[in-house]
Amino acid sequence: MNKAKYINFIFLLFLISSCSLTKGLKENEYLVYQVQIEGVEKSDKDAISNLIKQEPNTRIPFLNTSIGVAFYRFGEWTFDSTVHIQRKENLEKERKALLTKKEEELSRREIKRFNKINNQITSIEKKLEFGNFFMRTGNPRVIHDSIKTEDSRRQISFYLSNNGFFENEVDYAVDYDGKKARIKYLLTENEPYVIDSVYSRSDDENIYLLLDKNKRRSEIKTRSRYEQAQLSRERQRVEDFLKENGYYTFSKSYIEYNVYKDTLEKTVQIEQVIRKPATNDFHKVYKLDSIYFSIDAPSGDSFFEEETKSIYKDINFKIYRDRYSEKIISSRIFLNQGDLYNKTDVLETQRQLANLDLFRFVNISFDTLGTVLRPRIFTQPNQKYLITNQLGASITEQVPGPFFSHSLRNRNLFRGAEIFEFNFRAGLEGVVSATGEGGVFRSRELNTSASIIFPQFLVPMNKFALERFGRYNPRTRTLIGYNYVDRPEYNRESVNGILAYNWNTRNLRQQFSLNLVDANFIRSNLSNDFREILEDLQNQGNNLINSFLPSYVSSISGQVIINFNQYGVFQKNSASLLRLFLESGGTTLNFVNRQFIENRSLAYFQFLKFQADFRRYIPLSNKQTFAYRLNLGMAKPYGISDGILPYEKYFFAGGSTGIRAWQPRRLGPGSYTPPLNEDGSFDYRFEQPGDILFEGMLEYRRKLYGYFDGAFFIDFGNSWTFLNDPTRPGANFEFNRFYKEIAIGTGLGLRMDFDFLVLRLDMGVKAVDPAREEGQRFILGNFFNGFLGERGQTVFNIGIGYPF
Repeated sequence: MNKAKYINFIFLLFLISSCSLTKGLKENEYLVYQVQIEGVEKSDKDAISNLIKQEPNTRIPFLNTSIGVAFYRFGEWTFDSTVHIQRKENLEKERKALLTKKEEELSRREIKRFNKINNQITSIEKKLEFGNFFMRTGNPRVIHDSIKTEDSRRQISFYLSNNGFFENEVDYAVDYDGKKARIKYLLTENEPYVIDSVYSRSDDENIYLLLDKNKRRSEIKTRSRYEQAQLSRERQRVEDFLKENGYYTFSKSYIEYNVYKDTLEKTVQIEQVIRKPATNDFHKVYKLDSIYFSIDAPSGDSFFEEETKSIYKDINFKIYRDRYSEKIISSRIFLNQGDLYNKTDVLETQRQLANLDLFRFVNISFDTLGTVLRPRIFTQPNQKYLITNQLGASITEQVPGPFFSHSLRNRNLFRGAEIFEFNFRAGLEGVVSATGEGGVFRSRELNTSASIIFPQFLVPMNKFALERFGRYNPRTRTLIGYNYVDRPEYNRESVNGILAYNWNTRNLRQQFSLNLVDANFIRSNLSNDFREILEDLQNQGNNLINSFLPSYVSSISGQVIINFNQYGVFQKNSASLLRLFLESGGTTLNFVNRQFIENRSLAYFQFLKFQADFRRYIPLSNKQTFAYRLNLGMAKPYGISDGILPYEKYFFAGGSTGIRAWQPRRLGPGSYTPPLNEDGSFDYRFEQPGDILFEGMLEYRRKLYGYFDGAFFIDFGNSWTFLNDPTRPGANFEFNRFYKEIAIGTGLGLRMDFDFLVLRLDMGVKAVDPAREEGQRFILGNFFNGFLGERGQTVFNIGIGYPF
């Protein structure tokens, strides 16, 4: 067996080495093997690197080969363009024959065939342009092109000039070594020019006065290095600012900049010139006239005559079939007769009307008469009902679990823009039994809920709240739901009701939610084995069994999400997200006599819960990013709870979106040591609830080939309890030792990023295990002592989407 491994390894090396990057190059063809940039001191080196037209292929270290190139060359070897050209010609002939017939003469089968032919021709054209799957996934060899090198030099020089280095010098040298070309770009930045002063000039006194009052918000900063990007941002800012002050026809094409250089002082003066329109001596200021709002009939509806006209708050409504509330719609229209034209109000009106989810589209146009604008808002109803069915699978405990979900949405339920939603989900999920039974079981889950979303704040808000909060997309959600879980140890069912308020700020940076009522009735049926385990824990002083008693859990909670720079879009800019959550459980029980509660047949809980989750994404280059996450949570039971939380309110550490070197919900708490298996390894069958959670994740991500991305990560953290747990020694939080109980895991990840979907495989390896004795907790070296380390040291996680 050992010999076979060595033979396979040598064979693999032979295959890789046979794909030499320089093999088969023609005369005067040279592989771009290395690109260097020298002389960058004050500029952005990554931005300059992005201007270079030819970058070397990504190579395997110490080997003159590339997996991406190997894929591409294999694709070239298997790709025969003549076959596709001939097939395309045959399909075009068949399509031409169908086109000779009149549309009404085509049968349903012929129409279906015609559409299929069009799709097939499009697919063939894509293959002829981009090649087959291997060619699209891989990369061709980068062959040195002197024209592209010179073009890169010019682009770098332009970039430096646009960033204040007007006297820059850029050259390059190419060193040929065999069939390899090493390119070196040599930059001399020289001293950058600094902005000395900025002033505006306009023949229109009103515009000049407006800009002068607003100049402190200018994007062009004096005493800073000159950057062309500052001028571009300022041009856009001035256009937006003037369009917010009545200048409907103004555009940035009227703005010019003159840059005057002082070559001795290395400074520049910037003159901003606002040109007047060709047909007038000044730019017109526009005011709004009466507003018209129209809901047209859906396409194909023959009952268009069923429309009503009305006037509500100076808005002229023409509504298809009197089924919509003028009061609700007007609260989302921020255009008022007599106001100056304001572009921001127009966009906000369009966005908030779209947020109602009643209309297929919202178009706003203006009729112009002199300096008067008459806004016309055109919409068309969205479909009344939306039904969605989904069949899929999730992976837990390395076991796939199929699920089916169904949702129904009914728009404009009571003709007041309400949305009714019904959701149903049933599925299986892999779990490990907590009663000592071997193997992985599938738990059954069923969830169903019905909710109504009102486009306003309901009680206890006054009648003016609708108008006051319309810009913040206010919503009130009422929900009633039923949940059922059937596990090997227990089955658990609950009925819950929710009354929640949701809203967001006008710039969409902050989102808020307030659950005024969140009530749950819970009932559990325990298996005999699991009940014996819980009773044994109770005899030792752990009252976890109370979490499975028939109970009533109520709470009031609030959450705020602050999103900086569109976190989640993962574009070229840094972005971050902060989520704060606060919950008070059983608050009203403070006003009830405790003896009355204790005489009830249900268990009650009182607790406070807090969680803060911060995430940040930092692009390092076009192909590399760094992301990190810090997650802190605390849940403290008090009063009638007797030190116990509802099971769903505990924190758990470990899993594919947490500390990935541990199985889901199996890490900690503290330095508690799990039971041992017969071979001496830890038994991770049991979930480990905790009152305190701290998690940190660091992840370096890099694009590999095509859809494939790689990642290297380090996770750290643990969970703890507030009080001593006799059944789990070392579980409680202590300031003098908690830092010694931080678990650390590391590993590698592979992702397939299809833009619309990310498939993820992470391999987590335990590096520091707090469950071991002090001095023996660093176990990363054990990973190299055998295949994937000792038992339980390596954990594979399969998921959808990024972990954070």
